Amino acid sequence: MKVLLPGTAGGPGRPAPGCRCASCAEPPAGRRRPFELLVDGTVRFPFADVPPGYLAWGGGLGLTGPDGGTLLCVPPGREPPADLPDRLGLVLIDLLDRPERLGLLRRAHPSVPAVAIGLDHRVRSEAELDRRLRLWGAAAVPDGTELEVPARGTPLTGAGVLGAGGQVRRALLLGGSRSGKSGEAESRLAAEPYVTYVATGPSGAGDGEWAARVRAHRERRPAHWDTVETTDLAGVIGKATAPLLIDGLGTWLAAVFDEHGAWEGDRAPVLRRCDELVAAWRQAPRPVVAVSDEVGMGVVPATASGRAFRDALGLLNERVAAESEYVALVVAGRVLEL
Repeated sequence: MKVLLPGTAGGPGRPAPGCRCASCAEPPAGRRRPFELLVDGTVRFPFADVPPGYLAWGGGLGLTGPDGGTLLCVPPGREPPADLPDRLGLVLIDLLDRPERLGLLRRAHPSVPAVAIGLDHRVRSEAELDRRLRLWGAAAVPDGTELEVPARGTPLTGAGVLGAGGQVRRALLLGGSRSGKSGEAESRLAAEPYVTYVATGPSGAGDGEWAARVRAHRERRPAHWDTVETTDLAGVIGKATAPLLIDGLGTWLAAVFDEHGAWEGDRAPVLRRCDELVAAWRQAPRPVVAVSDEVGMGVVPATASGRAFRDALGLLNERVAAESEYVALVVAGRVLEL
């Protein structure tokens, strides 16, 4: 099947007429028209009354052609259908809202090529769009692009179409409180089919404000991710069979201080635990993203124990960063690569 995309934008197009937001004020070199999809020059989306030889499925979101090629289109505001075929040749999907839907699809179809549609001012720039799509293993194509859906699972033809996420093995994201570092970490792994979220902080029992923070984090994460609550980070990293998201190193270190009574006592056990973590991080068998607090921009703590914790976390951040392929500082939701 040949797939023509006369338009790839969401809503009325990009930039949106009359919109003064930052994204629309600095539009890409070429405008994007409202989304439109045409298959083999005759079949239009949504797929309803299709010609003989074609089979529509998934509530009009999916199409199987005469040659057996299969196409799934998930525009803005729609959910992927549950009745997916055994073989899927191409996915056209809105990724700016909930990219984790692509990760869920890739549980059954791990190498399916994905092209982003519904491209609008939910992303602030073309550069930011490209950055996100590289992480999610997807591509954006210009209006007027024609793609060919393979009949028997052969690689898709078309410019820039990817089939797997662009994850590095080790990534460290630093930032201050409410900087957006956790959201950025989650976004990096959003399109992965399997992710284990490693929570290192307390559950919030007895502390309503902290419990609300924990609950907000849980509700924001994709439902199909696994969650592990532990301070044995070295063990979890060493045994990982799927990408990990560790949130975060600061709460982990505070817990380790508690476990060893190191706030006022011997801190040698804390240093040994940090050594074990760095060694495991260096040999990580699967991609791992860690979040940590940047401690070098605050006031000097008033207590000796506070200063000891700041120094220990600063040193841990430095050591983990030295063993990472990717390190960034997140400020006001903006990613500054280091």
